Amino acid sequence: MTLSFYKYQGTGNDFVLIDNRQLEFPKNDTKLVAFLCDRKFGIGGDGLILLENDELSDFKMVYYNADGREGSMCGNGGRCTVAFANFLGVINNDTVFNAADGKHAATIENGIVSLQMQDVSEIKEKSEYVFLDTGSPHHVQMVKTVEGFEVFKEGKKLRYGLYGQTGSNINFVEVLEDDTFAVRTYERGVEDETLSCGTGVTAVAIAMHNAGKTSANRIKVHTQGGELQVELTEKDGVYSQIHLIGPAKQVFKGEIVC
Repeated sequence: MTLSFYKYQGTGNDFVLIDNRQLEFPKNDTKLVAFLCDRKFGIGGDGLILLENDELSDFKMVYYNADGREGSMCGNGGRCTVAFANFLGVINNDTVFNAADGKHAATIENGIVSLQMQDVSEIKEKSEYVFLDTGSPHHVQMVKTVEGFEVFKEGKKLRYGLYGQTGSNINFVEVLEDDTFAVRTYERGVEDETLSCGTGVTAVAIAMHNAGKTSANRIKVHTQGGELQVELTEKDGVYSQIHLIGPAKQVFKGEIVC
């Protein structure tokens, strides 16, 4: 079998994207997905995304983790899928699409994608960390400096030790300025640090705002792969009108023999 694919990245979070509107991709083949995401033997990516037709919206995004299993919502993946849909001519500059956690509105202009995330009302504050779900589960923990921090070692320990086999993504955050933070993320499913995590950046912005670390409604978050911004509105402890904003770029396209 020969597959046509496209490679996209959003602040270094990279994905294999496939146009599956004809439903030709074997979606239950976890080994194939893992092979395509493998950086040594396949194409390489933090995940694989299928773009499909959807009766209730412009398109459907089906996301798979690099381990081959279907995953929860991926923020950077969502932004890359919007850019892909725009490239294919499925959408113009505005869209509403379906993902694992429901419908999302988005816009794209000059390569910058603004993706509306789901509202967040439940934020669990512990003495050393915050836990919340932004389409995927996230542990947010403050550190003095993220540079040189042992993200893989500490992230893996918390991912399994605190959250069991189901796990959570683990974010380590440093305050840079009143409205600016730095984050490094250990992602479940990838089971390693990624250069950026969109739902993680969203979780960090909400957690920092909720904890009083910032009062800004537009928050800058520096990842290892670049800067993202999060716009948000808070009322009575509920966060809404949450937008994840940043670049999404096509890197290359090709065919692979499977």
